[in-house]
Amino acid sequence: MENATMGREPELLRVSQTHFPVETLGPGRRLGIWLQGCGLACAGCMSRHTWDPQGGTSRTVASLLELWRAALAQGADGLTVSGGEPLDQPAGLATLLAGAAAARAEAAAEAAAPGGAASGREVDFLLYTGYEEEEVERDAARSAAVHHADVVVTGRFRVAEPTELVWRGSANQRMLPRTALGRARYQAHLARTASGSRLQVVEGEGDVRLYGVPRRGELAALERRLRRAGIRLTGPSWRP
Repeated sequence: MENATMGREPELLRVSQTHFPVETLGPGRRLGIWLQGCGLACAGCMSRHTWDPQGGTSRTVASLLELWRAALAQGADGLTVSGGEPLDQPAGLATLLAGAAAARAEAAAEAAAPGGAASGREVDFLLYTGYEEEEVERDAARSAAVHHADVVVTGRFRVAEPTELVWRGSANQRMLPRTALGRARYQAHLARTASGSRLQVVEGEGDVRLYGVPRRGELAALERRLRRAGIRLTGPSWRP
């Protein structure tokens, strides 16, 4: 429910966008939630539109959890939270991941119950942050926010340090499994390199949205292909 409980105001998060299914930010088909606002502002970021903390929309955590429950019902393999910088909203993020964990447990229990559609499907939480592991650990609010994350990708994006490692934007970034599920599911991906495009292209209403971590030159190549087809982008999110 989105109503206040016992006089308490509902927890809010500033959100850039959501999408299901995302297939380029973690294994399988995932619910993607991009939080709005980033004080790190890494040079070369493809998502400058997520930097403004007053941009996006204000959403209740309860409404985001409804999206997560719907994604689980449609067979989601995981939840990916990115941004913006998710850890710039640590309290709301902590509530979101705790609620997502509870919903995951409920769905697993229902599937395992007599008459349930038990599938053995594992569902994980992947979190992206530009903060370094040490910056997360020494900040109590950030540390609490990542408590339920199975895997965290840490580190500033460095445009001068490209990488072919899957689901990472630059060579300095680290993929850190934090739970038994995270270790089991991501161990094979820690040193895996990507082949082909690393972008998922989704047509919206009057726009085109790109989900994933592009390799160096991939965005420019996309623009050239579109231009040859007579399509010119206006206001691409990776331009200053």
